Amino acid sequence: MKKEKGYKSYRWVILSLVFFATTINYLDRQVISLLKDDYLEPLFNWSESDYAKIVIAFQLAYAIGMLGVGWVIDRIGTKIGYALSLALWSISAIGHAFARSTIGFIFARAILGISESGNFPAAIKTVAEWFPKKERALATGLFNSGANIGAIIAPLTVPLIALYFGWQWAFIITGSIGLFWLFFWFIIYESPDKHKKVSRAELEYINSDIENDNKSENEKVKWITLLKYKQTWSFIVGKFLTDPVWWFYLFWLPSFLNKQYGMTKTEVALPIAIVYTMTTFGSIFGGWLSGRLITLGWQIYKARKFSLLIFALCVVPIILAQELGKYNPWFAVLIVGLAASSHQAWSANLFTTVSDMFPKKAVASVTGIGGMTGAIGGILISFCTGLILDYYKSIGNIDIGYYIMFIFCGLAYILAWIIFTILSPKMEVVKI
Repeated sequence: MKKEKGYKSYRWVILSLVFFATTINYLDRQVISLLKDDYLEPLFNWSESDYAKIVIAFQLAYAIGMLGVGWVIDRIGTKIGYALSLALWSISAIGHAFARSTIGFIFARAILGISESGNFPAAIKTVAEWFPKKERALATGLFNSGANIGAIIAPLTVPLIALYFGWQWAFIITGSIGLFWLFFWFIIYESPDKHKKVSRAELEYINSDIENDNKSENEKVKWITLLKYKQTWSFIVGKFLTDPVWWFYLFWLPSFLNKQYGMTKTEVALPIAIVYTMTTFGSIFGGWLSGRLITLGWQIYKARKFSLLIFALCVVPIILAQELGKYNPWFAVLIVGLAASSHQAWSANLFTTVSDMFPKKAVASVTGIGGMTGAIGGILISFCTGLILDYYKSIGNIDIGYYIMFIFCGLAYILAWIIFTILSPKMEVVKI
């Protein structure tokens, strides 16, 4: 094995590719929402119901895709699996430019949802292959911050592209970015044990806590088998209860700021940018904290669960967002920013628990199963939020509707942590 030569930290180069893939992932999924009001809705004569169907098509396809895509990636490998996912979602993103009806957009969003569902299972599996457990949460937090960067870049670029070149080119240009990523992925990526630029020292460090599997790493695991384990259900519950909160922020925060504090579309841009900037730091800090605790001698499960608890508690103040916002809207913005950044910190650790508890051959599958339930939760909260807000709006008291939703947001993580702890008290490693 010729590993004497090579870089000592090449794993961070690999992580940068995953970061950019996640950035592209969120950039592509946001384009349609930025073009809706000024371009697509007038052109195609969309009602809110029409647009809702398009949104649900993405969410439902994303959920369905999550169920199977992780299993596929575990079977065909990270390099091909990640590349296939990104190639398909790039093509489908470009395909939006050629849609000529509502049905066409529904079809394009469905394909985008299925193909984009591969990002997180592939990313988490990449981290598991390239990082020891004490660094995985930090690595996850770093690449997951790409979601926030994508959410910031999209409103800064998409409207300008549409203004100067037309709405079709907004889809074409943003979708094409992923195809450039593929070029670098095939040149740079290889598994650490086969990579020529990985030194022997780094390889030993990556494998310093490698699990002693009962079966070959190359043996495939049926995802249905994974449902037998409490560890799988602990991750499922964590995703199902907390992912909907993130979807709520994505879809309802601008409307909340408008209806509660009278912020116009232009005025909302700065608070939204601040919230997503805060989430970037939260994602990175969340990963750093548990890794630091492990470095200080904490057991892995204690470091993860303590970090999860801290960030769950940091979300609770969002219950008071409305009340404090009455004194100054920026109080509400900052509290929402704290809650959203805590969500990303929570997610960095929750995702990492999968590679803590499962062998690498099952990581993508478990991540996919959990991601599917999180997406289903996102569909349910969108449906429930609409019903609740419509009802309280009809009786002239929409404040109560938002208050109900913020109570759910504030308590969801505590409940998830309690159930996670009951199901996986010491996060025992699964032997498959």
